[in-house]
Amino acid sequence: MDVWFYRLVRPLVMAFFYIVYRPVVIGKENIPKSGGVVIAGTHSNNMDCIFLIATNKRTLHFLAKDELLKSKFGFIFRLMGIIPVNRREKDHHALAAAIDELKKDHAIGIFPEGTFNRTDELIIPFKIGAVKMAHDTNSKIVPFAIIGKYKPFGKRMKIVYGKAYDINDDDLDKENEKLMNKVKKLITDNRKD
Repeated sequence: MDVWFYRLVRPLVMAFFYIVYRPVVIGKENIPKSGGVVIAGTHSNNMDCIFLIATNKRTLHFLAKDELLKSKFGFIFRLMGIIPVNRREKDHHALAAAIDELKKDHAIGIFPEGTFNRTDELIIPFKIGAVKMAHDTNSKIVPFAIIGKYKPFGKRMKIVYGKAYDINDDDLDKENEKLMNKVKKLITDNRKD
């Protein structure tokens, strides 16, 4: 997938985000500089994608709801290289497209909660896609947590990237639970300071 537009706008996105939200970024050195990697974590706002783009150097192919392509900004999402997901059914095409990108040693950004977390829980149960695609391609997985609210010039937001690791077990439910626990730990260890 050609992502020339992504590379073109990334410096502008970065400048905007760092000026307006002044994020604290922890652990970006944990993101492998090369090779297939799945970057998976929390989701509470449409701005989460921009936060990820602004805070790491890898070009990310996001798995995102297909409704975005039908919006008035759909052409921008296409140019940014998103992989549309039909959330109304098990979307094998989206999974296959993401796996294809990982096999090319690209990076995938995914929010395993599948929707915004509007609950009082730290996270909502993860769908299994992130660990499945990492398992099927022998790709690393990097958990992340976004902490704080998107308030321009307000309290500084934080993104924490955990250490990259391999999916070592064929029991994907167990691996999914492990990913959830890693993301929860990133939140609890970093939300106060």
